[in-house]
Amino acid sequence: MKPEITIYGASWCPYCVRAKKFLAEMRTPFEWIDIDDNPHVLPFLEKVNNGNHTIPTIVFGDDTIMVAPTNAELATKIGLKPKAKREFYDLIVIGSGPAGLSAAIYAAREGYETLVIDAAGVGGQAGITDRIDNYPGFPQGVGGAELAEEMAKQARRFGVEILQAQPVNSLSDMQICKVVKTASGAEYSAEALLLATGSKYRKLDVPGEDDLIGKGVHFCATCDGPFYKDRELLVVGGGNSGVEEGLYLTKFASKVTIVEFDAKLRASRVLQEQLDNHPKVEVRLGTTVKEFNGNGKLSSVTLQDVATGDTEVITPGGVFIFIGLTPNTGFAKDFVDLDQWGFIETGKTMETSVAGVYAAGDVRAGSTKQVAAAVGEGATAALMVRGFLETTQGSRGYKGDE
Repeated sequence: MKPEITIYGASWCPYCVRAKKFLAEMRTPFEWIDIDDNPHVLPFLEKVNNGNHTIPTIVFGDDTIMVAPTNAELATKIGLKPKAKREFYDLIVIGSGPAGLSAAIYAAREGYETLVIDAAGVGGQAGITDRIDNYPGFPQGVGGAELAEEMAKQARRFGVEILQAQPVNSLSDMQICKVVKTASGAEYSAEALLLATGSKYRKLDVPGEDDLIGKGVHFCATCDGPFYKDRELLVVGGGNSGVEEGLYLTKFASKVTIVEFDAKLRASRVLQEQLDNHPKVEVRLGTTVKEFNGNGKLSSVTLQDVATGDTEVITPGGVFIFIGLTPNTGFAKDFVDLDQWGFIETGKTMETSVAGVYAAGDVRAGSTKQVAAAVGEGATAALMVRGFLETTQGSRGYKGDE
């Protein structure tokens, strides 16, 4: 029997991989159509996506269509109501990126009942990164999705329960326990919480940006870069992310222009050395984006010279924005103290302003936003949680590196 779900996507698109993985884990059959192997489907994608080739595009048996849905949206569409096995745990970890999974592994190995809740699939930002080259132990680099899946397997091996596609709406402190309420209305309690929800890419907030996201304005080079073969691209941001993604885009683009607001690049020396004399890259300092122009599709970008105020209109095929991260802390803003940028403030023990609630990884104020650091913070936070739980439950003994 033909599956009731058809996914149009590509193997290089991490969001497509995520959708396939989610449906497979839920034992929901589907048909996979790779657009690179089946170019005849492109007119169909253009028709249902207002002229764009946005993927994944998912068609259901009732003829409804979803474009780049979240796991939660997919879960709702196929009638799933994900729910944890229990209502009370020793530790609930919110976020399944490197920090959250590392903490869960450490906690579960010590015998603590641990639940991980994530609004999407496992891995966080790392899970949708094309390749990670600076994580120790992988001399040739490792795919972000591969690393995330291996960490999740390790967590499950020690009995960690991972609840995906369940955004957390609110937190409350009942003194004897903390209560986590998900978007589905389910409530779970634990003596300790770890907030490891990571962050998302920051927008420029200039005219035209919101209307053209996905229509020439992008935030993921690995997802959308291949659509711009032999075309000129604009990258906004001269930090590590901007330069890394700009170099990646040279695999497809005929030219990549990187614009940076400051008078010098903020990327590491190693990355700047890679830019030097690169035949496909131009760097423009002291330059900012004033406006994106286009009606349903990007047609041009207005740049402005920071020093003189002079403007210039350019016509890149697409724009990729990498200007930093915004923490995923909306659910916790009235529960724990945040800094002026919305990141969670912690003390030396990684505990937040609420006793028994800890934070680790990109969501924590002062974190370095690196995968290796997130893993270390997750492990450290788990040890701090152990100390807290020992005061409420009594010592269970430390398994260490058995």
